[in-house]
Amino acid sequence: MAQIGTAERAGESGASPRRIPPRVETLLIVDDHPLMCDALALTLKMAFGLKRTRSARSLAGAVEQIRSEGAPGAVILDLNLPDSGGAQGIVTLRRLLPDVPITMISAEMDAEKIGAALDAGAQGFVSKSLARDALIDAFERIWAGEIVVPEDYDPRARPASDGREELMRRCATLTPQQMRILRLICLGKANKEISYELGIAEATVKTHVTAIMAKLDARRRTQAVLLANTARLFETP
Repeated sequence: MAQIGTAERAGESGASPRRIPPRVETLLIVDDHPLMCDALALTLKMAFGLKRTRSARSLAGAVEQIRSEGAPGAVILDLNLPDSGGAQGIVTLRRLLPDVPITMISAEMDAEKIGAALDAGAQGFVSKSLARDALIDAFERIWAGEIVVPEDYDPRARPASDGREELMRRCATLTPQQMRILRLICLGKANKEISYELGIAEATVKTHVTAIMAKLDARRRTQAVLLANTARLFETP
């Protein structure tokens, strides 16, 4: 697992673009801060000669865009979005994009959150506070196939896993709609309330809840909530 360290100067005026795999010619940035999206898009497009950058302000927006416009070559995902937090975004997008490198980016460098993102299938975890050259260097390595984390990340600082890796694999089998329903269950919503909020029949909610319980190997809703909390799926800032 590579650590983010001092980077070479790259992407400067007149310099040749960094080399990246051909599949990473389009980039999707999922962040609810427009300035952050614009800055990342401009920096990485110049550094790597990307053909296209796209952006979404929420997880739901990213899912809709992927379905309508096709899979990007790579994804950068903010840790905390208006409709998701923690590892939920990685789990949801990994189901849609099994072979696309997804990098989580955040100002928070908590060891547990980094570990949860990696367990969910993130290719790397990058700090928003990185200097430009270090940021470019990190993405060059991530898109070349390395798993990159902050240089001070210590996996030993994480609590015992308690089977979290297997749990994350089970969570990854949930569909985006099932993830939305599980999130509402974690907020204490009853089936009738979930039906109203999502605009679907209550019978459909019950069918999804049954599937969620089976996929998570949970017997009760309270157990499903406990498992979601253990996986840190729905953390908020």
